[in-house]
Amino acid sequence: MDRTGSDDAHPRTEISGPEVDVSTPNVARMYDYYLGGAANFAVDREAAERALAITPEIGRFARMNRLFLGRAVRYLCEQGIDQFLDLGSGVPTVGNVHEIAHQHDPDARVAYVDHESVAVAHARALLVGEPNVSVTQADIRRPADVLSAPGVSGLLDFSRPVAVLAVAIVHFVPDADDPARILRTYREACAPGSYLALSHASPITMTESETHRGQNVYRSTKTPLVVRDRDEIAGFLDGCELVEPGLAPINHWPTANDEQPANGYGAVGKLR
Repeated sequence: MDRTGSDDAHPRTEISGPEVDVSTPNVARMYDYYLGGAANFAVDREAAERALAITPEIGRFARMNRLFLGRAVRYLCEQGIDQFLDLGSGVPTVGNVHEIAHQHDPDARVAYVDHESVAVAHARALLVGEPNVSVTQADIRRPADVLSAPGVSGLLDFSRPVAVLAVAIVHFVPDADDPARILRTYREACAPGSYLALSHASPITMTESETHRGQNVYRSTKTPLVVRDRDEIAGFLDGCELVEPGLAPINHWPTANDEQPANGYGAVGKLR
């Protein structure tokens, strides 16, 4: 992938308008860049390159996290889950939740939720004509708004099991917003037999200097990165019965291997 930062290498998205801020880096568009996408702007690429210059582990986390999401969704499908609420779904790319779910069950329902205008617009354009899939623009920190949105409440049946996906999103929720309460509200809206899949950045192999410098890059965005340790992340899974191997490095779930741990933890838990 060409990371020269030229507009020719990464064509600017055609989406524009007052709701699209192209003067400030955006974490969803930076993530898209790490994954090799083109739904990003020069300001996003410049910030992403600053992060990658500190450590390539930031980009590796994005790639490993995407693979974790795919494995988690496949596992959930195997458990009979056919409804998914994807919080902070980001810019569509290869291996979207609905693509994986529909391989198992063409009637599976997927409600995507994101606050970022470019991510939402790209998703809506991609999903034209897709059955049983919706895209809602909303702030996941406001569960009542998300759960009552037509694209969510009109698509998902919360009297039946639902998988809530909080993948690489909670580390953008500051402690002041009480992420544990936010996740608890989503869990409480779900029927017995539902699941929560969660992943979260954590400096497993990164040095303290790399961690702090990486966070400084994200402070230039509207959603700074909050790095948490394993115990803090485990607290977000209270009320869940974790499937094996529990909370593990994202690239070691569900099977441990000899690969160096990516700098993030992931888990899938069944709601009690």
